[in-house]
Amino acid sequence: MSEPTVVTHPLVVGPVGPGCKKVDPIVIADGVVRRFGGNTAVHVEHVEVPRGKITALIGPNGAGKTTFFNLLTGFDKPNEGDWSFNGQNLGNVPAFKVARRGMVRTFQLTKSLGRLTVLQNMLLGATKQPGENVFTALFKPLWKSREEEITTRADDLLARFKLDAKREDYAASLSGGQRKLLEMARALMSEPELVMLDEPMAGVNPALTQSLLGHIKELKNDGTSVLFVEHDMHMVRHISDWVIVMAEGKVVAEGPPETVMDDQAVIDAYLGAHHDTDLGDMIEQKSVAERARRVEAKEASLADD
Repeated sequence: MSEPTVVTHPLVVGPVGPGCKKVDPIVIADGVVRRFGGNTAVHVEHVEVPRGKITALIGPNGAGKTTFFNLLTGFDKPNEGDWSFNGQNLGNVPAFKVARRGMVRTFQLTKSLGRLTVLQNMLLGATKQPGENVFTALFKPLWKSREEEITTRADDLLARFKLDAKREDYAASLSGGQRKLLEMARALMSEPELVMLDEPMAGVNPALTQSLLGHIKELKNDGTSVLFVEHDMHMVRHISDWVIVMAEGKVVAEGPPETVMDDQAVIDAYLGAHHDTDLGDMIEQKSVAERARRVEAKEASLADD
């Protein structure tokens, strides 16, 4: 009997597989469990996110991806488990402090403040603003230079994301795709080390898809680590260095994008017994159906208004 093939990869210490150790991880999670009543939404025994790379977190609907995002970034609390970022434990650390330490996120539904201008939204994302202190706010010389500094950074990012023409417009006037760009640009105001994107392509028209893809690749080129949830397999294959697959709250597979789609655990997670169907096509079909459902829901909401 021949020995089973051991798969290795430059990012990994030892063989590739669920929970494998990375050469230089930026995030390490151990025994993270989140229950809702009698249901276990997340049960991640061990997972590591490689530094300086683009990592995709994929899985069927209800796999626990967004819940895991919420736990890592302090927007939810686990029942059990620990995780660290840059070697610092983040258990029970609130979301705003997680962001200050260099881990920021975006959301499936954009969180821009519609009654503020695009520039004002950007300025909210900056850290270390002495003008926010009730005492120093009274003395302009104490905060003027910092305000000028962050305004310059905001203008640079708006130009980079092709939103500079919208600088003084209210955020509510932006299209869905432009709001995605604004949210990503605002996340970069704090100069994070890890950016976490929750379905960045959801609701984005094809004209802006390539722009978003380019910006995500630019983050890596700038030395920023990226972890994103996405159903668009074209995007996952095109820009990911590493793919982590979740199903029923657990990490069932991980590896480089060119091989992870052939993993039997991934096929089982997405297709069940329908192994004669192409996995990539199946995921694409689910993605299209889910996006169509969201568009219909949005149109119905607008009609009600």
